[in-house]
Amino acid sequence: MGTPADLILRRHLPSDLREFVRIFNAAAAADGIDERVSEAGISNWFAHPSPAFDASRDVVVAEVDGEVVAYGVSGWVDTTDGLREHRSRGYVHPEWRRRGIGSAILAHNIARAHQVAAEQGDERTRVVGTWAADRQPGAIALLERNGFAPARWFFEMVRPTLDDINLPPMPEGLVVGAVTDRAGYRRVFNADVEAFLDHWGGFDTSDESFEGWLGDPNFDPSLWVIAWDGDEIAGAVINSIDPNENALLERRRGLLESVFVRRPWRRRGLAAALVARSLEVLRERGMTSAWLGVDADNPNGALGVYERAGFAVELRSTAYRKPLVLDR
Repeated sequence: MGTPADLILRRHLPSDLREFVRIFNAAAAADGIDERVSEAGISNWFAHPSPAFDASRDVVVAEVDGEVVAYGVSGWVDTTDGLREHRSRGYVHPEWRRRGIGSAILAHNIARAHQVAAEQGDERTRVVGTWAADRQPGAIALLERNGFAPARWFFEMVRPTLDDINLPPMPEGLVVGAVTDRAGYRRVFNADVEAFLDHWGGFDTSDESFEGWLGDPNFDPSLWVIAWDGDEIAGAVINSIDPNENALLERRRGLLESVFVRRPWRRRGLAAALVARSLEVLRERGMTSAWLGVDADNPNGALGVYERAGFAVELRSTAYRKPLVLDR
């Protein structure tokens, strides 16, 4: 089937948020991906515009005969390998797939990347980046047809139970402590950003990103496990629980959202000690399983740390890139 003749691409309206949730969750269910979103979560994300992402400009809605059938999101980030990556995502309701709608959104997002690059007007090397899970053959085929190539692989890992947690000792001189105020949250945010400068990818480190992080409906510092060396943060695991997602998927699963150790404290077993303590925290809060994401080529041996902690690979995803060639 061809692209619907009455397909319209338009900017989003506040009333679209409910439709975005419907489309994302239906698409994830069809692809066998255990991820769900909420209106509160998307609303918080859109409510914190930054130079890199502004929902009023960077979200596109696909509508057919008055029905919202898909949407796309774009933005940019400076990566740790020296690029400016213009990121593209698209979500098509399963009932409307294979009609050219995903192609239309991708073309729109690439055009938007060209527009942003022209406005920025510098000589930075640029790419368009996106990603797809191995369970999304349609998305992979679309990207390959449009000249995208694999750049990196990532795993989602699951610990199916929170039984039999082996608790390694904390490295000598380090203790676990909490943060309870905005200044402490900012210190954890900054330490996380610093630690991941050694990793592949790119991260929005703006004040707007920090505000969005604080406003996330699942933000819960009481779940975090932070290692201190005196008054310095040595490393941490930022844990979270998504009650909405758990209810929709009929499970009790916690997320090790970010696991980081700063350079001076690496190679001392700190990551393993923090991960194990995170599993205990999640179990104490009623969870029965846990998951996390990891770069398959993580330079600090994270994959082995997680496997020894009882996690196993559940899903592989691929980060794709395509050069963004600008007219000069």
